[in-house]
Amino acid sequence: MVVISGKDISKAYGTDIITEDVCFGVEKGDRVGIVGANGSGKSTLMGIIAGDTEPTSGEIYIRRDFSLAYLKQNNNFVGNGSVKDEAAKSFTHIYDMEKRIKELEVLISDHESEDFENNLAEYTELMEEFEEKGGYTYKSELNSTLKAMGFTEEDMNKSTDKLSGGERTRLALSCILLRKPDILMLDEPTNHLDLGMLEWLETYLSSYKGTLIVVSHDRYFLDRIVNRIFDMNEGTLDSYTGNYSEFLAKKAERMEIQMREYEKQQAEIAKQEEIIRRFKQHGTEHLTKRARSREKRLAMMELLDKPKIRQSKMKLSFEADFKSGGEVLMAEGLKKSFGERTLFRNVDMLIRKGERVCIIGDNGIGKTTLLKILIGLEKPDEGYLKAGYNVDFGYYDQGQLLLDEKETVLGEMKNAYHLYTDTEMRSLLGRFLFFGDDVFKQVRDLSGGEKAKLSLLKLMLSGANTLVLDEPTNHLDIESREIVEEALTEFEGTLIIVSHDRYLLSKIPDRILELGESGLTEYKGKFDYYLEKSGKDSSAKAAAPTNERNEREETLELVRESELSRQEKKKAEAEERRRGRKQEATEERIHELEALLAELQDEISDAQNTADHEWLSEKAKLMAEYEEEIAALYDEWMMLQD
Repeated sequence: MVVISGKDISKAYGTDIITEDVCFGVEKGDRVGIVGANGSGKSTLMGIIAGDTEPTSGEIYIRRDFSLAYLKQNNNFVGNGSVKDEAAKSFTHIYDMEKRIKELEVLISDHESEDFENNLAEYTELMEEFEEKGGYTYKSELNSTLKAMGFTEEDMNKSTDKLSGGERTRLALSCILLRKPDILMLDEPTNHLDLGMLEWLETYLSSYKGTLIVVSHDRYFLDRIVNRIFDMNEGTLDSYTGNYSEFLAKKAERMEIQMREYEKQQAEIAKQEEIIRRFKQHGTEHLTKRARSREKRLAMMELLDKPKIRQSKMKLSFEADFKSGGEVLMAEGLKKSFGERTLFRNVDMLIRKGERVCIIGDNGIGKTTLLKILIGLEKPDEGYLKAGYNVDFGYYDQGQLLLDEKETVLGEMKNAYHLYTDTEMRSLLGRFLFFGDDVFKQVRDLSGGEKAKLSLLKLMLSGANTLVLDEPTNHLDIESREIVEEALTEFEGTLIIVSHDRYLLSKIPDRILELGESGLTEYKGKFDYYLEKSGKDSSAKAAAPTNERNEREETLELVRESELSRQEKKKAEAEERRRGRKQEATEERIHELEALLAELQDEISDAQNTADHEWLSEKAKLMAEYEEEIAALYDEWMMLQD
């Protein structure tokens, strides 16, 4: 059953085309992940589907009897009550049922009433619906959902206008999940979630029975949750079945097939143009007609577009200007509090040159604060900290607070690295996809992804031997995340990274340090090792649903291919070799006759032979025979080609 469909959806702002003639369909129960580079139109399409954005042209269909809820990226939650009160508004339908149930209980207490039977029937039906929709469990569900999204008992009565941006987004997500809509639309839902929250959300969505559409750059999340991928590229949309990893393989295969078909058509066009040229060259009526026929066929050919391969990619690499000593950082008994709240205590660590250390932990535990203490931007309340010999820190802060919002992109870079000429700096900015007038944008007007790239460029130019990175893949699209991961993998210095990007955690660290209130817990391995040893490798992992019909069709296709007998293949190969030999022999005879024809034409053109009419008649007759044979050979040659 199709619950959402889009036909020829286009959206433009002036001359800036965001989407163009996009068509798609979403079936009931589908779990669709929308991916693509920043600026490719993912959020625009989500807004169009949700009805928040009007398309320039095209039609959107959504089943009337299906409810829809939409979480925008960086949702600025609107509400004036407490956290718990705002979340409770998700159960208005439950409250209405409770009110009606109480009214009916009074009415059916009068057994002599004329409407007793009708009231009793309504009461019975309403009680069944009340139970089905969670009337007996909604209070515990509300509390458990808010708790899973990081809200403590103290937070429940906090006014929503006191919440941070991340807390507002988590509250908005909680409210949408509690409503249990038929169609759930989430734009970057994993932003602002720590690892525990991510695990809970994935478990929740794996049991969600409705239709899901999600925009996400979290590859780990997409692999576990979705069964379809909408790939957006320069305003177009291509649909794939499977999770993200399956999509990557299928996209590469599709691109290879498209490129092969394109190159095949280009070769065919070149061949036909050569045939037309050679036919016209002879000038005979027969071959001239053939040439015109070929030209008509060529003009009617539907030309394939060359597959678009994105060439503009961020070019990132980290190189240290000099090496540090063997011990980079040593900390003992670090403690940090804010007011009466202790973030962490008893933090001990020893980081050696060349190590790749990732720090994880719950939101609000103080990971960012710990990084700032390690590089000297903040002081601990207690403890000992020492940086090693020749250690040069390069710091990436997740909020890009070190950027001057009032500066231009070029000015920001020139202020930090004034020895570069404008030409040199613009060339470097081009490596990070700041082209033309982009360099004159003010930092305040940049997107989150653009600010992240600007900060990465500054870090790249620093030449630091110890990179301290706070959520370096936030705000970046998938392609840019992979580029960052590759650059970090190739870096020969020391890495200290705070991240909840599970793909990065599965690729980069030598060891993972989990920060808790009582200190650090060490895991000497990558993310899978951490999950295993920490006991957080849930046996009920959300396996991404698969499209069974598509899998069945693919399996049948493989069976059909395997059923081709070896003898049939050999026969086909032998026939192809025979055609090839015949074609080669025909081409050789054509070339031979065309050479003889050219010699005759030269002889006839010789002034010494113009008086010998009998000789000229014989040669003209021979030329006609050659032309006739050539025409026949071309007919045969074309049959071998087609």
